[in-house]
Order: sequence, then C-alpha cells, then structure tokens
Amino acid sequence: MHLNVLLLFFNQIHRMKKIIFKKEVFTFSLVFSLFLGASVSAQDKVWTLEECISYALENNIQIQQSELNQQISKQDLVASRYNILPSANASASHTYNFGQTIDPFTNQFANSQVRSNSLSVSSSLTLFNGFRNVNTIKRNQAQLKAAEYDLQKMKNDISLNIANSYLGILFNEELLKNAESQLRVTQGQIDRIDKQVKAGVLAEGALKDIEAQFANEELQVINAQNQLKLSKLNLEQMLRLESAEEFEIVSPSMDNFQSVSELVSPGVLYLTALQTMPEIKSAEYGVYSAEKSVQISRSGYLPSLSMTGSLGSGFSQNNKEFIDNELKVKPFTNQLDDNFNKSVSFRLSIPIFNGLSARTNVRRAKLQAQSAQLAYDNAQLVLRQNIESAHNDAVAGLKRYRAAEKSVSALTTSFNYTQERFNVGIINSFDFNNEKNRLNNAQSELLQAKYNYIFSTKVLDFYQGKAISFTKK
Repeated sequence: MHLNVLLLFFNQIHRMKKIIFKKEVFTFSLVFSLFLGASVSAQDKVWTLEECISYALENNIQIQQSELNQQISKQDLVASRYNILPSANASASHTYNFGQTIDPFTNQFANSQVRSNSLSVSSSLTLFNGFRNVNTIKRNQAQLKAAEYDLQKMKNDISLNIANSYLGILFNEELLKNAESQLRVTQGQIDRIDKQVKAGVLAEGALKDIEAQFANEELQVINAQNQLKLSKLNLEQMLRLESAEEFEIVSPSMDNFQSVSELVSPGVLYLTALQTMPEIKSAEYGVYSAEKSVQISRSGYLPSLSMTGSLGSGFSQNNKEFIDNELKVKPFTNQLDDNFNKSVSFRLSIPIFNGLSARTNVRRAKLQAQSAQLAYDNAQLVLRQNIESAHNDAVAGLKRYRAAEKSVSALTTSFNYTQERFNVGIINSFDFNNEKNRLNNAQSELLQAKYNYIFSTKVLDFYQGKAISFTKK
C-alpha cells in the first residue's frame, strides 16, 4: 500500500519535471527564434525593382554630377537676371602727399605734406545694348531647362539598366533551378541503375555513362551558380553597394506577361514619346538656346547706351581759412559740404569697325544653331528608331516565347516517353541523355525568350511615360 503511494508520488513528480522542462524549452525556442528573426530582418534585405531603382537614383555619382551641373546652370540664370540691375559702388581714400603737388580740392600748389580724403558713390545702368541682357536671360533659361531634361534622361537610362540587370538575376535564378532539377533527375537514374547493376541486370558501363552525365550536369549547376552571382554583383555595383553574400531580390509574379493586346502601335507610341521623352525636350531647348545666342551675337552690330551718376566730396589739409584771426585748417564737415558734387552722364557707343568680330560671332552662332537643329532632328530620328525596334522586339519576342513553349511541351512529352523506355532497358543511356539535353536546351531557350519579351514590354511602357515596374497596374 505505502509502496504504491510512493510510486504514484514519484511518477507525479517526474511528470511535472517533464512539463516544466518542455515549457522551458518552448520559452527558450520562442525567445531564440524572435532574436534570430530580428537579427535577420535587421541585416538582410530583399530588394524590389522599385527599391533598386530608387536607391540607384539617389546614390549614382553621374546623377549627382548632373545635378551639380543643373545647379550651375541655375546660378548662370540668376547672374544674368541680376545683370540688368544698375551697379552701385562706393569709394573712400585717405592720402598723404609729399613734395610739390596740386591740391585737388584747392587747386593750389602745396610744397609740404598734405593729407586729403575723398568720398564718392557712383551708379551705372545700361539703358540699351541691343537686347543682349534680355536674350542672355532667355538663353540661360533654356539651358537650365535642357539641363533638367538631361538629368531626367540620365535617370531614365539608369532605370532601364537597373531593370535589365534585375531581369538578368531572375533569368539566372530560373536557369539555376532548371539545372538543379536536371541534376536531381539524373541522380534518380544513378540510384536506379546502381541497383540494377548490383542485381546483375545491367552492365557496369551503363552506370559509368550516367555518372559521366551527372558530372557534366554538376558542372552546369556550378556555371549557373556563378552566372547568378555575377548578375547579382553587377546589380550591387550599379547600386554602389558593398558586395554582400546574401543579396536577394523579390521574384515578382510573371503569370500575366503575355498581354500582346496591350502593345501599342509604333506610330502612336512615337507621338506620345515626342511629348514626354526628356531627350526630345532637351533638344528643343537646345535649338531655342542656339537661336537666342544668334540674337545675342547680333547685338554686336548695334550701339549701346549707358547712364552713370555719382556723388562725391573731399577734404584737404591744405584748405585753410582765418578763424578768430588765425589761419587754420577748414573743418572736415565744412569741407565736405563745400566740396560736395553731383554728376550724371550718358555714354553712347557706336561700333564702326572691330576687326569683324561681330560678323564672325554671328556666323559662328548661326552654325551652332544649325548644329542644334540637326541634333534635334537626330533625337527624333533615334527615338522613332528605338521605338520601332522595341516594338518589333516585343512582337518577335512573344512569337519566340510561344514557339519555345510549344517546343518545351513537345520535348517534355518525348522525354517522359524516353525515360520510360530507358527505365525498362529499351534504349541506352546515350539516347536518354541526348533527349534530356534537348529538353534542357529548349527550357533555356524558353527562359531567354520569356525575359527578353518582358524587357521589351517594359521598354514600351517606358516610352508611354509609365514607371518601370513588374507590378500589374
């Protein structure tokens, strides 16, 4: 009786210890998993395409340099606007004359040391200079707008390059998955043939053949891994990131990428792009800027008129008067009042002959204007050609993808049939590997066609003024 009670008591204690131990293990596991999750989330980041583009635009050195050039153009515009304002200058002098000199304020000869002071304020204003200042302002405004559009074009080019590199990673990831899948299939064949060889059903040569195929596919997996690492490194460098072993990107859904009905005709795309593409706007402002430069150079033929006004006064130690029957230097303030003077002058400058510099400047400006017009025409031509090429690539890419898709489907069926025949010993390993390689090549072709088409459609979206994204909108 007492023994049974003691056994029951010890059993209860043992059960309680097990429960307490399980709770402690659970609590420790929970805390550890939370800590590990926090650590991973703090160190690792999975990048979306939009985040990659945004980060690159903020940290790209070329963009930063272009932004500085834009700020320089802005300061040129500010300076040209201030240039139409009158200038104002003040001056003061404190002079000691030694030896014989003419006092500028008394017009008398002085043979001893004479201290003199002069104070003046002057201002000048250009009344007319052939509209040079006005046209300079308009030209600098155009150059600033061109700089802004050049910056936008640089951002667009970088965004497209980022998208292309991003798709390259996605392509290499799928290529690696296919290579690993092929390797697993071959490993299964090795296991099956090894059992048959040991059972005496097949010769050992069959196992050697499939092992050679396995080694070749292992090499393909390694190559695919290296290509994936290189594509990630390329994107990391474009983002100016330090090389990270765990750099990962988001794999968006590509299920709806075959929307051929969304492809706009090249003509409509071109008309839209003419209104939105920054390279066209930049070229337009380049033409306008060159036209204003022609007008600025023509101002060299015209007369200029300016006005100048000044206020001044002075003091001379040689200016003396009798004060209380004693000859003394006239007080400083009195001299300033007595010597106070005002002047207003107008200056007209008429160019007669200046070494034909004005003529040469006009001709040079006209040639630059013709060059700017050709640059504008070329920008339109290049834009139209790029749109036509992108549209053709998209249409051809979709056809290529659908053909590759049919090829993969047919070769998959053929490979499954070949695998069954190989499993029962009807065909040898050479024929099996040949059919398997055909399927692998077709799958690689399908991947290339898929991502080439996706990139082409993103380029077309870009020419429509849409943001580059893999999110369906």
